[in-house]
Amino acid sequence: MKYCINLLLGCILSIHAMAQHSSVSGTVKDKTTGEPLPGAVISFNGKKSLAGNDGRFLINLNSPASSQTLIISRIGYKSDTTTYEGSHITILLEASSQTLTDVVVTGTMKAVSKTASPVPVEVYTPQFFRRNPTPTIFDALQQVNGVRPQLNCNVCNTGDIHINGLEGPYTMVLIDGMPIVSALGSVYGLSGIPNSLVDRIEVVKGPASSLYGSEAIGGLINVITKNPLKAPLLSADVMATSWKEYNFDLGLKYKPWKKTTGLLGVNYFLFNNRIDKNHDQFTDVTQQNRIAIFNKYNFERQQNRQASLAVRYVYEDRWGGDTRWTKPFRGGDSLYAESIYTSRIELIGNYQLPTTEKLLFSGSFNSHIQRSAYGNNIFNASQQVAFGQLTWDKSLGSHDLLAGAVFRYTAYDDNTTATRDTLTGRNKPQHTPLPGIFLQDEISIADKQKLLLGARWDHHPVHGHIFTPRIAWKWNPTNDDVIRINAGTGFRVVNIFTEDHAALTGARDVLIPEELEPERSYNVNLNYVKKLYTKFFWVNFDASAWYTHFTNRIIPDYTTNTEQIIYRNLTGYSVSKGVSLNTEFGFTNGLKGHIGGTFQDVSIVSKNAGIKTTSRQMLTEKWSANWSLSYTFKKGEWTIDYTGNMYGPMDLPLLSEEDPRKPTSPVWSIQNIQVTKKLPHSIEVYCGIKNLLNWTPAKGNPFIIARSHDPFDKLVAKDANGVIQKVGVNGDPNPYRLTFDPNYVFAPNQGIRAFVGLRWTITGDKL
Repeated sequence: MKYCINLLLGCILSIHAMAQHSSVSGTVKDKTTGEPLPGAVISFNGKKSLAGNDGRFLINLNSPASSQTLIISRIGYKSDTTTYEGSHITILLEASSQTLTDVVVTGTMKAVSKTASPVPVEVYTPQFFRRNPTPTIFDALQQVNGVRPQLNCNVCNTGDIHINGLEGPYTMVLIDGMPIVSALGSVYGLSGIPNSLVDRIEVVKGPASSLYGSEAIGGLINVITKNPLKAPLLSADVMATSWKEYNFDLGLKYKPWKKTTGLLGVNYFLFNNRIDKNHDQFTDVTQQNRIAIFNKYNFERQQNRQASLAVRYVYEDRWGGDTRWTKPFRGGDSLYAESIYTSRIELIGNYQLPTTEKLLFSGSFNSHIQRSAYGNNIFNASQQVAFGQLTWDKSLGSHDLLAGAVFRYTAYDDNTTATRDTLTGRNKPQHTPLPGIFLQDEISIADKQKLLLGARWDHHPVHGHIFTPRIAWKWNPTNDDVIRINAGTGFRVVNIFTEDHAALTGARDVLIPEELEPERSYNVNLNYVKKLYTKFFWVNFDASAWYTHFTNRIIPDYTTNTEQIIYRNLTGYSVSKGVSLNTEFGFTNGLKGHIGGTFQDVSIVSKNAGIKTTSRQMLTEKWSANWSLSYTFKKGEWTIDYTGNMYGPMDLPLLSEEDPRKPTSPVWSIQNIQVTKKLPHSIEVYCGIKNLLNWTPAKGNPFIIARSHDPFDKLVAKDANGVIQKVGVNGDPNPYRLTFDPNYVFAPNQGIRAFVGLRWTITGDKL
């Protein structure tokens, strides 16, 4: 009898175990945002299942389970294991540091999920840029679709960032959300930021003046530095190239006081090798000696209130020109060079007030001092910008409010007519206070829809009241589809001598025949994001179409008089329109990458006596493409990266109809390859080749710099009417009637080169 009872109980328990494990179910979610994670792979007892669009999964078993452990994996997330105990479970996966982060702040000034943001924001981590390592963020942005680092001078190699075909002054550059990169120091603001301290870079394409004010008329680039609490203890990156460029990057976390964590970063770049491969007796790449020091503190406070303070100092000695030039020739007319000394300091901080309401004060200050010599033309300038902002963040039912009061004060002085009193001729520095207020309301109008309404008011001491509204709508028809429509306005106050390098070189005379008014624009942007997940790969599609109408733009006129650059208000209007597609993908076999393309048309419509004339904007490509492909081998911890970009034709500034240089650029491409090997103790060794095709703009052109042998035009002869002669002083030939001109530039002059580097990272709290 006892035997029969035990046998019966055993059968019941076996049947119960089989029933208990006849199926396994659960939901996979993002650990940070709580959002469902479709496409996750769940392994249990030899069987696999794929999570659906709602993150749910179900595994049916034909026999009792022999294991209680589930293994969960998803591309872009750290794999995890958990114990199944017979009930529906929720699995939280943590995002991998190798993927693009899903939290953004730039679009709405609030930390939100990238998917939940009504404003499309592109996010790039240092891992993305490591596929083609560069010494500066300025160079690294060439990997971003629709963003192009534009060199503005063949001699000093300064430049700016173009977004969707609009020049650098239309792009606002932020560090930790603070607009500290002023017009005078735009290129320097993106140089010398230690890459080891960068957490991510967020890019917003299109006007954002309703939140960020002037200069945000074309887009935003927000460089967000690491939180010292989450940073590695030590990170170092050393790289050298066959052109004898050397870059050193160091990050160190330390704890100077109780409840205070510091993060120190140092970047040093040196290039002191005079190379002239196009044989024009001018350096192909500027000589640079730059050091940057960055220090950031995070303070621990009650109730996790925010408090941080950061400081950055940058010093650079940069010059390019005649390969025989030395510093005793600086500012003279014997040997030509463009020599620029830059000293820059920046302060950034925020402090959350100890109140029941969420009030955050953020502030920044930067001082930029520049001492330049463009041949014998001396340009000395200084600019100080102080910025303060108080925001109130409040949720009321379906309304998520953000209100703010801002004040920006700019002091600017230089030795040009920009700061000269026209009546007395005395120096008159500019002092520009710019107060403003803004209000933003993000409304949840349905489970899958959001409406964003925003407006900003600024008061300029010269141009008066400036009002910039915007509206945005977001709809998620499914968990894998996002549709966004954004519309808004932008404005920008122009300062020629801080923004346009061509106005400073002295190669042409600058003419400003009228008072320049602010530039204003109206923009609409449509964005669609689609995510696809399978057992073997995932794909993200991000497509956008935009249209921007400018009622006024200040566009340099190079063609009316070939010896002048004329700046005046636009008599018609300007239009920027286009479409772009960005595709990211990854396979379970180790292959991942992205492919992007942009087609754009930036045109100027001029009106003269009732007649409209349409022309393309100079130095703006019709189309561009970029890509990156990475493959990680399963054995040996090897990774190979292949990156590149390609640009369509753009109109170029010629001196005259006789100028033999090409009026439009050819289709050109720069491609790179890199191999990385991971070693024990968190060490990585990498090497590769940049510019595999050895492409430079000198190909197909008789010369790049016009009359580089006569940079001060001492040998140019003119007749009584000012017409340049074909035979100059002492019989010097001038068959094309040209003067010295270094502004014919659309691509880097640097050819093929090899590089090698080493990275080392130590995590933890103590060495």
